[in-house]
Amino acid sequence: MSMSYDAIQQMMTAPGQAFEMEQVNCGGRAFLGWKNAPANMSQILQQSRQHGDAEFIVYQDERISYRQHYHRVAALSRRLIEDFGIVKGDRVAIAMRNYPEWLSAFWATVCVGAVAVPLNAWWTGEELGYGLRDSGSRLVFADGERLSRLQGVRGSLPDLEHIVAVRCDSLPRNVIDYAGLVTGPDAELPAIDLQPDDDATIFYTSGTTGFPKGTLGSHRNFCSVPLTLAYMGVQTLLRSGGSLQDLAAMQKTRQTTLLTVPLFHVTGCHGAMLGTLNGGGKLVMMYKWDPEEALALIERERVTLFSGVPTMAWQLLEVPGFDQRDLSSLASIGYGGAPAAPEILRRVSSSIPAASASSGWGITETSAGISMIGGLDYREKPDSVGRPVPVCEVKVVDATGLELASGDTGELWVRGPNVAQGYWHKPEATAESFVDGWFRTGDLGWIDHDGCIYIVDRIKDMIIRGGENVYCAEVEAALLEHPAVRAASVFGVPHTVLGEEVGAVVQVTELNAVSPGQLREHLAGRLAGFKIPAHFWLIEEPLPVGATGKIQKRELKEHYTPLVEQAGG
Repeated sequence: MSMSYDAIQQMMTAPGQAFEMEQVNCGGRAFLGWKNAPANMSQILQQSRQHGDAEFIVYQDERISYRQHYHRVAALSRRLIEDFGIVKGDRVAIAMRNYPEWLSAFWATVCVGAVAVPLNAWWTGEELGYGLRDSGSRLVFADGERLSRLQGVRGSLPDLEHIVAVRCDSLPRNVIDYAGLVTGPDAELPAIDLQPDDDATIFYTSGTTGFPKGTLGSHRNFCSVPLTLAYMGVQTLLRSGGSLQDLAAMQKTRQTTLLTVPLFHVTGCHGAMLGTLNGGGKLVMMYKWDPEEALALIERERVTLFSGVPTMAWQLLEVPGFDQRDLSSLASIGYGGAPAAPEILRRVSSSIPAASASSGWGITETSAGISMIGGLDYREKPDSVGRPVPVCEVKVVDATGLELASGDTGELWVRGPNVAQGYWHKPEATAESFVDGWFRTGDLGWIDHDGCIYIVDRIKDMIIRGGENVYCAEVEAALLEHPAVRAASVFGVPHTVLGEEVGAVVQVTELNAVSPGQLREHLAGRLAGFKIPAHFWLIEEPLPVGATGKIQKRELKEHYTPLVEQAGG
C-alpha cells in the first residue's frame, strides 16, 4: 500500500533524517532549505572523489573516471588562479558543445569562486559576443567551432582577456590550448572561502522575447539540487507502494544516465550531470541529440536512465526498428522542460513496459527541479507535473498577485532555496519577475487538493479568441492522440473580428494519412468548438527544435502567419 504525500514528507524530513529541513535566511527573507545540503559546490566535487576509479564520463571512445575528473578540475583550478589571475567573483564563460572538457571548465570555475557562464553553443558569433559582453567574462573556454565564430567579434569584447581553446586543430594567435593546462602530477583543489550565497553561475534564458537574460545563481541554489532530485525519487518509490528496503536497494544500484540535452541549460547541467555525479553514476554524453545514436548508446552502455524533453521521447519511439533494439537496461524515462501530453505516457508504457516514466517541472530561474510525478501517481494523473518538493513553495495568483484557491487557474509563483537571485545587471527585469522572494514563472496552472500542479500553458502562448482563453498545450495534447500525428505546435493567428484564431502546424506520418477535416473531427469530441484550429498546416518534415529539443514555436508562427494574411483569411 502506498503512503500519502504528507506521511512521506513527515517521515523523510524528520529530525536526523537525510531530508531534514531548516530555516534559512537569505537577503532578509526566510524560507525552508535542506539542512544536509552541501555548503558550496567545491564540497560536491570533493565528495565525488569517494567513487575513485569508477567511470564517470563516457564520450565516444573516451572513458574518464571520478578520480581523473577530480584531478583535471583541480589542475585547471590552480591554472585559473596562477596563470590567468582569476579571482573570486570573476566571470568565466564556457562556449562549447557537450565535451568532457565542458565539465572540467565548469567545476574548476566554481571551485575557485568565479562565476561560470555557460553560453548557448547554437548562438552565432554576434550572440556569443553579447553573452560575453553582458556577463563581463574575463576568460572563455571555447571549442573549435565556437572559436571561429568569436574571431569576428573579439575586438568588441573589452573585458575578455583570455581564450582557452578546446579540441581545436590550429590555435589562432593569443589563444591558449586547454590540453596543456591539465597535464602534470595529480593536483588538489585550492582552498577558497566559498559561502552558500556567493554568486556561482549565470545561465542565460532562451531569449524568446528580446535579448536573453542571465539568470544569476548561487552556490546555495546549485547545492539544493542533489537533495531535491533524491527526494523526488524517494517520493515516487514510496507513493508507488515501494518499501524502505526497496529504497536501500535502489540506492545501491549504480545508474547510467544518457545526456541527451546541452550542458549549457539547467536540464543538462543541474539535472543529468549533477544528479549523476552526486550519485556516483556514469554519464554517457552525446555531442548532440540524435535518436538513432541514442538507441545505440542505450544498448552499448546499458543505460538505465533516459532524460530529455518530451519531443525527444517521441522521436526515440519513432526510430525505425525501435522494437528490435535491446532496451532491457532502461529502467526510467523522464522528461520535462515543455508540456508533456498524456499520450506520451501511453506510448512509453506500451513501447517500453519495463521502464518507469516520469514528468517534471523546473526552469532556469529555479535551478531546474520544482516537482516531479512518476509511477502510479503519473498513471492516475498523466496531465500533472506532480507535487513540489518540501523546500519549494508554490502558489497560484491572479493578475493582481492575489493568491487563488485550489483548482483555480492563474500564474504559478515559486519560492525556495533553488530560486535564483535575479537577472545579471538587469534590475528592472529582476524587479518584475522576483517579488518578495517569489519568482513569477510565467506559467499558467492550477493546484489540486493533493497539492499536485497542472500546467496549462505559458502566459505569453495563451490565445484569446473572441474573449475566450485557448491553451495551446491543451490543443497540442489532443492532436497528439491522433495516430497520424507525430508532433504539433499551436499558436494564435491574428483575426480582425475575434482578435486571434487558432492555428496549428502538424507533423504527420505522411501527407495523405489525415486531412485537416479529419483532424477537426478528431478534436470535436475532445475540445470545445472555439479551441479547434481554424488553420492547419500539415507537413512531413520534423518541426524545428532548439538546442534543448523544444519546438521553436516563434519560428513557426513567423513563417506561417503571413500565409493566412496572404490568403485573406
